[in-house]
Amino acid sequence: MNINAQDIWAKVLAIVQQRIDPQSFRTWFTPIKPLKIEGLALTIQIPNKFFYEWIEEHYVDVLRQILHTLLGAGAKLEYWIPREMPNPQPVVGGSKYKNYGVSKELEKHYGQTPAREIKNPFAIPGIQKLKIDTRLSNDYTFDTFIEGDCNRLARAAGLAVSRRPGSSAFNPLTIQSDTGMGKTHLAQAIGNAIKANFPNKNVLFISAEYFATQFVEAIKSNTVNEFVGFFAHLDALIVDDIQFLAGKSKTQDTFFGIFNALHQNGKQLVFTCDKPFRELQNIEERLMSRFKWGLSADLQLPSSETRLAIVQQKMERDGIDIPHDVAEYISLAVHSNVRELEGVLISLVAESALNQRSIDIELAHELVSRCVETVSTHISVDFVQRFVADYYKLKPNDLIEKGRSKSIVIARHIAMYLSKTLCEMSFSEIGRSFGGRDHSTVMHACQSVKDSIEKDMVFKHSFDHLYARISQLLSN
Repeated sequence: MNINAQDIWAKVLAIVQQRIDPQSFRTWFTPIKPLKIEGLALTIQIPNKFFYEWIEEHYVDVLRQILHTLLGAGAKLEYWIPREMPNPQPVVGGSKYKNYGVSKELEKHYGQTPAREIKNPFAIPGIQKLKIDTRLSNDYTFDTFIEGDCNRLARAAGLAVSRRPGSSAFNPLTIQSDTGMGKTHLAQAIGNAIKANFPNKNVLFISAEYFATQFVEAIKSNTVNEFVGFFAHLDALIVDDIQFLAGKSKTQDTFFGIFNALHQNGKQLVFTCDKPFRELQNIEERLMSRFKWGLSADLQLPSSETRLAIVQQKMERDGIDIPHDVAEYISLAVHSNVRELEGVLISLVAESALNQRSIDIELAHELVSRCVETVSTHISVDFVQRFVADYYKLKPNDLIEKGRSKSIVIARHIAMYLSKTLCEMSFSEIGRSFGGRDHSTVMHACQSVKDSIEKDMVFKHSFDHLYARISQLLSN
């Protein structure tokens, strides 16, 4: 009986299509081409090593079963991978990734088909052996990432990942926060630490938006297989702003396959996202479930102490001497995010250099008023609590909890009084912001401060100094 390779493969595909989901079928079987059949050996052409390993890992058993049914008990599958090996040899299915290539006879019969290659944006050009450009910045390390209560869990998880990439419980690790909280810094710090601990590992840091752009280019140039195959070389993939995959169904399908391949091969995945997973929309459920496999760690607003440490570290790193009261002022005034804090610092240094002005409170106040609109237009109870706590060398929680020492009670009363004076809130609303206290407690605190201002000159002097500082901070 004359057996045709195309006919046999068509029958194989018909059976496989009934056993796996449509997307997997399109991704892993549509690109395969039947080449020839000799005896009981069917030879197929696959795009690259990545495809070979994936099929061997996931589908070799079902393919062997189908071929045995169609051709007989001795049936086997051989692969042709164009341009993979200098001395190519055929591969027998189930051989666990050894000697993949093309037989000399097959090469002579079909020719060595030129493999289409996209201009790989991730690889360093001109180097024969694959050397991946990590796209990491040397400025973003754990040493330059200030630790605080706001980020301690995420930082600890990042360190664990960098020490055991792919083998810790945090795979994938997702860092979640609003814009400007330092998630990109931490993600790159993980990548840099992996490279420092394991120089031979291939690490890549890219944004989800850039991944999507390069995938579109691969579609245009008909090189999706080569694009996907590239990721098989990675030991750690770090994707910034994963939320940008939303609404891009084809990109998500491809990323899903890459995620599975890397994860199942013990490779590390790290993502950042600007919102909790439950708030993401237009992300396929199967991909969302993968994101939730590992750990999601949040970055919160840094405390005034952490912000002050960030200011001091940045100035020290840049070799700039900044007075302590100026650093303190900026750390109290700018509390929306770290990126805005750094923007004010850059503006401060630039203004000082360009206009030959010394860095002092007056210059800092001008720049804060100009750059940070929220400082001069809105003040919250939280801001008052942080300001008063910092002034009296306390923690903000000291004003909220039930501490009864005299210094804490005085500071709490002043914070309540300033909240009523400066914030558009009722006594009840202020009480709730101070640990759920009753409105009458706030009324008593405000009256106590008024009485002390009138009767105690030492108290009045201290309060006037504090009030002058916060007024300067809030004035235009």
